Amino acid sequence: MEQAPLVHDDRYEIPLKYRKMENLHIVFWLFKDVAWCLGLKWLGTIMIIPTLIISIVIAYRTRKYISELCHNLAITVWISANSYWMVSEFFEFDHKTLWGTYTFKHLALIPFIAGILILGYYYLIWKPLHTRKTDY
Repeated sequence: MEQAPLVHDDRYEIPLKYRKMENLHIVFWLFKDVAWCLGLKWLGTIMIIPTLIISIVIAYRTRKYISELCHNLAITVWISANSYWMVSEFFEFDHKTLWGTYTFKHLALIPFIAGILILGYYYLIWKPLHTRKTDY
């Protein structure tokens, strides 16, 4: 049975197996970005898969806590945007014109903006309406 994160008083506790997954996620993310920096196309592209999957799993596991869910969804769309941008550079379509002065690289703005909207919803709408500590 899956152990959920715990909330005690004003503390949010993450089970050790969740923390280990989050730490592994950082390792995958760093490998992806280092591969990007070094121009290692296939390593960077392959590292998208575990980085994105773990991000989605983390968001799913925190779905009961709106603060955690919103932040983890924002991370997931950030990784998506970042990965698309990397792939567009690797396969050299980032500079090709999409429309007017916008290039294919600019499509990364869609998930970046989605992340901003998710966090905007949390901070500007949800959080002000849920000020009790138990509303985490």
